[in-house]
Amino acid sequence: MDAWRAADLGAADGHGNALSVAETLAPIARAGASAHGQLLKPDTIGLIFDEQSNGTDLVNALHLRWGIGYTLPDRRTLPWIPDGRIAFWGGWGGSMAIMDLDRRMTISYVMHNMGADILGSPRAAAYTTAIYRASMTAPHPEQPAVGIASTNHTRLI
Repeated sequence: MDAWRAADLGAADGHGNALSVAETLAPIARAGASAHGQLLKPDTIGLIFDEQSNGTDLVNALHLRWGIGYTLPDRRTLPWIPDGRIAFWGGWGGSMAIMDLDRRMTISYVMHNMGADILGSPRAAAYTTAIYRASMTAPHPEQPAVGIASTNHTRLI
């Protein structure tokens, strides 16, 4: 095993690709449903949107609206994330995960090369903007979509 995988790095300990992140978080955008059954109750998911704080985060100095476990949209911080019932968070280097309950859509971006960004990145913004633009013009699918973005491809599953 690589030493970096075995290291105890707290919040930086997640290892995955865009597909694994999106599939893990998709039940939030799908009212708790997954391919394996109901994982979360809709009332539990609703708790995410109980705003806990709104202001400058003392750790990263960004203006953030925190719900329970995730940040909530605020155009002052990330203007490329629309308003609505959306919960998101990013990783150091530019990765991003967005759960959009209104559109029943999950977007995940994981980069191959780390950037200096701590919440999203210009690449994540470009992918997210393109996915939202496409979702606005496409007919609403019967099944909710999961948007997967990496530096090599973007697809809806």
